[in-house]
Amino acid sequence: MAFSMNGKNVLITGGGKGIGKSITETFLKEGANVVFSGRNVQTGESTEKEFSTYPGKIKFIKSDVSLEEDTKKLFKETEKFLGSIDIVVLNAGYFPQKRISDMSSENWDEVININLKGVFLNTKEAMNYLKTGGSIVITSSITGNRVGNPGLSHYSAAKAGVNGFMRTAALELSGLGININAVEPGNIMTPGMENVLGEKYIKDQESIIPLGKLGKPEDIAYAVIFLASDEAKYITGQSIIVDGGQILPESALDLK
Repeated sequence: MAFSMNGKNVLITGGGKGIGKSITETFLKEGANVVFSGRNVQTGESTEKEFSTYPGKIKFIKSDVSLEEDTKKLFKETEKFLGSIDIVVLNAGYFPQKRISDMSSENWDEVININLKGVFLNTKEAMNYLKTGGSIVITSSITGNRVGNPGLSHYSAAKAGVNGFMRTAALELSGLGININAVEPGNIMTPGMENVLGEKYIKDQESIIPLGKLGKPEDIAYAVIFLASDEAKYITGQSIIVDGGQILPESALDLK
């Protein structure tokens, strides 16, 4: 096994599709027990059934990360099912395209609530369950932290906020013996990428990535696994960029 995940109990928000689904499967492959959440019951139950052949325990729980009562219920039910919680992965995210000129305050609030407020609520609740040696890993993004993206000002603000929150949380959690880190994905090939952004967007992105291709969900999953592992216990308040070198060139001319 790549890292020490055998027998670990893991809670993953947004773990039923895309990058989150890969994170769920990778933890199971590495011997962990997993509870994952999401808002779509059909998707969640389908993923639970698909991964039920792994030896570890698995359970889907419907939950909205932006709602405090849902969050409290999620942690309570997770502990009841698994017995304890060792690792929390905050992966739930939402990135609808909307230019500032067309954005309503409701559009803004929805994205901020899921991507930023959800991280706060779930981190706060995790403090009541994780013991010394516990880990929190957040799926952040290069968007907002390293680059901008027209149509994603709300998402950019949320993800930049996530990294700022994570660094201060690391100081507060250190006294409890809990570490917290983040992974910043670049462009990752998921069904959402293909269906929402389309082939032209994908080709355009590939042309500016030094490694010449979009990442796979498992590229993010293994970065999460590493930061959640016992081997990374001395790392806290940090983020790992997983983007194929996308943010490195000063211009497209550097790739010729």
